[in-house]
Amino acid sequence: MSTLFTPLTLRAVTLPNRIALAPMCQYSAGPDGLPHDWHLVHLGTRAVGGAGLVMTEATAVLPEGRISPQDTGIWSDRHVDAWRPVTRFVAAHGAVPVVQLAHAGFKASTYRPWDPHRGGVPDAEGGWTPVGPTEQPFLPEYRTPTALDEAGIAAVVEAFAVAADRALAAGFAAVEVHAAHGYLLHEFLSPLTNHRTDAWGGDRAGRMRLTLEVARAVRAAVGEQVPVLARISATDWVEGGWTVDDSVALAVELARAGVDLVDCSSGGASPNATVPVGRGYQVPLAAQVRREAQVPTGAVGLIVEPEQAEAIIADGEADLVLLGRELLRNPYWPRQAAAKLGAETTWPEPYLRAA
Repeated sequence: MSTLFTPLTLRAVTLPNRIALAPMCQYSAGPDGLPHDWHLVHLGTRAVGGAGLVMTEATAVLPEGRISPQDTGIWSDRHVDAWRPVTRFVAAHGAVPVVQLAHAGFKASTYRPWDPHRGGVPDAEGGWTPVGPTEQPFLPEYRTPTALDEAGIAAVVEAFAVAADRALAAGFAAVEVHAAHGYLLHEFLSPLTNHRTDAWGGDRAGRMRLTLEVARAVRAAVGEQVPVLARISATDWVEGGWTVDDSVALAVELARAGVDLVDCSSGGASPNATVPVGRGYQVPLAAQVRREAQVPTGAVGLIVEPEQAEAIIADGEADLVLLGRELLRNPYWPRQAAAKLGAETTWPEPYLRAA
């Protein structure tokens, strides 16, 4: 029996298999952050393709938390209504719909990747002043953030909690807290970007405080039956930055705060990182966190072959594999993987002739 195609139960939710669509920014929402037909087709196709978990892109909990003006959000009841057709379709085709709750911090108000411009978007083009742990911008061409004060930090924690509540109303079955890739929560975690000397900075406990308060607030908002995941950058890949040992300590505390699975990515806090990109290059991070923190983990990063994904789960390196670019290239990868691994899978009736 294929371990990749065994169910995974997190609290009251059971995934039909261990394959997840990784959160990937689409930069295709309107200026109000509302998802539309693109998001329905993008996410819905991966559900039809057989992924057990389908996760949205980084979805902002506040307007100023968007990476670009074209990012999706979930900061109002209008967003709840806009997300409902997406979650309904994804769930109807056998996948678990999950929203990634995010705040971009000092990486907010930037142009989308294919725009000819680079750096920060000015107010005249729909941009805004971002926020961060300090007034340090990510890059010189990015906008200079405003350092969050106590009231601003409290507002961020509350925004994550309210967004989590809205996510349930929108039909999402689980939520993920985005604390990776140099966005706001990761900015507070990493010593490369958090130079505060108050209770929100300093030693590792101070730098972890915001992420843990957000995790606790989200858990309280969704109740005891809904799974909560957290994406972390398990290492900054920079000397003097956040390390895998730090991530193990964080994962232990996240589990105590009510997080059910730690999704282990890496990097993003520094443009000077030396990342050893290669096939499955982040899997050892998920394996170490799983082994040493004794928490379920997700592995992501150049997982491309069914046999590779099968081995990750079978060998106990992670409990879930998240595919990004591979599922962009081939939405039906899970169904083809099932055939290759000899696993049974249920096809949508309109597609039975292809089974």
